[in-house]
Amino acid sequence: MKTITALIAGETITTGEAPIAVIDPASDTLIAELPEADGATVDRAVAAARRAFEDGAWRLASVEQRQAVLRRAADLIDAAADELADIECANTGVPLSQIRGRSVPRAADNFRFFADYIGQATGRLYEQHPDYLTMVRREPVGVAALISPWNSPIALGSMKIASAIAFGNSCVIKPSEQAPLGITQLTALLGDAGLPDGVVNLVNGRGATTGDRLVRHPDVDLVSFTGGTPTGRVIMRTAGELLKPASVELGGKSANIIFDDADFERAVDGALLGIFTNNGQQCLAGSRILVQRGIADRFVEAFVERARRIRVGDPRDPATEIGPLVSRRHMEHVLGFVPAGETGLSVLTGGRAAPGLEQGCYVEPTLVRAERQDLRVCQEEIFGPFATLSVFDTEEEAWQMANATRFGLVAYVWSESVQRIMTAQERLAAGTVWCNTPMMRELRAPFGGWKESGIGSDGGLECEAFFTHAKTVSIPRRPLPLRKLGA
Repeated sequence: MKTITALIAGETITTGEAPIAVIDPASDTLIAELPEADGATVDRAVAAARRAFEDGAWRLASVEQRQAVLRRAADLIDAAADELADIECANTGVPLSQIRGRSVPRAADNFRFFADYIGQATGRLYEQHPDYLTMVRREPVGVAALISPWNSPIALGSMKIASAIAFGNSCVIKPSEQAPLGITQLTALLGDAGLPDGVVNLVNGRGATTGDRLVRHPDVDLVSFTGGTPTGRVIMRTAGELLKPASVELGGKSANIIFDDADFERAVDGALLGIFTNNGQQCLAGSRILVQRGIADRFVEAFVERARRIRVGDPRDPATEIGPLVSRRHMEHVLGFVPAGETGLSVLTGGRAAPGLEQGCYVEPTLVRAERQDLRVCQEEIFGPFATLSVFDTEEEAWQMANATRFGLVAYVWSESVQRIMTAQERLAAGTVWCNTPMMRELRAPFGGWKESGIGSDGGLECEAFFTHAKTVSIPRRPLPLRKLGA
């Protein structure tokens, strides 16, 4: 059983405050103890990042040198893919096949993407003024505090690290205390890629203690957070008081709209993937399924039949499609949304702990019929294998129902009509709209939320704008006459 609290300037630190239990949700057994990084350890990590930044070995390295390190980091992730997937599976309960097939390759892709991006980034030159040339260049901001979530730690944590350091920053990352092992292991690999000591540091602990100390630290220049909306609101408030830039990707309650002219089989496949991938624990889940009335009965029948056949079980079994939820507490949160006689709600399938899997945090794939969008089950993020289904008649009704939420992360729409798809992408209030496809991630494009789903975006240009300062430099074209004060 490992005990790691921090990785600072290449050194592993195993001391800390009262240890946090790390549980394997498949068996409810203790797999690690994580001494919480105390204030002194956070201070030490930030100081290491600041020294590395001011020293300039990484900040002033050529683009080619930084590209080489980022690509070596990707190669190291590929080489350790099996080990990383195994530890992430033990910590999160997400099926091993999904982690090995998607999350770990995505982590390597994040480093390769930013290696490519910085090789093509450009400055700006303004020559309109007859006497001056003015150029705009980008410089790294400094020390970034990176706070990653528990639902996909390796994929999402690596995105933060890769985007921060690609532009020359140093960073301190704090994984979620619920699932810290995968990103801790990945961070340990980065030293072998050739990063100078102190460029990437890691502290572990709870958000209200370790995370708060990190965000408030005077030597932290900017904050990137992915997680729940309530925590994101606290981080934005704190960062705002301290005048620190913050980018927050938060919750979602995304609509998955299925029109009667959709490719029916693909829409069913997409709806199942949209809510049940990653055990349903993803902010971009299509958790509100909206179906046009003409195909609603057929869709419910097909969806329920398939949902009941989904294989729930041991996340290391290659046949498993849904593993356990991340913790007993989260399992109780998800099951707390199961209707118990409320008007306008009925359970179509699931709604209980998976039978025969009492040891572990397993929940059946669940679908609930909802007659209105103002019901709690349609408004609050459940974050599990739990979807609602509602019926609409007209396009206008679909747009109104889809937008009847305080969130705005993604939306899905299924239709064979180009005109309807074009209308959908205009009318849906979300940062990303996926048309006739389940979730995909184009790293070149921005990914971020509207409304309570967040502020700021990931992506090439967006990360460059966040992790760098713009500096304007004006140079005379020739010596210019100056007024002589006091002559």
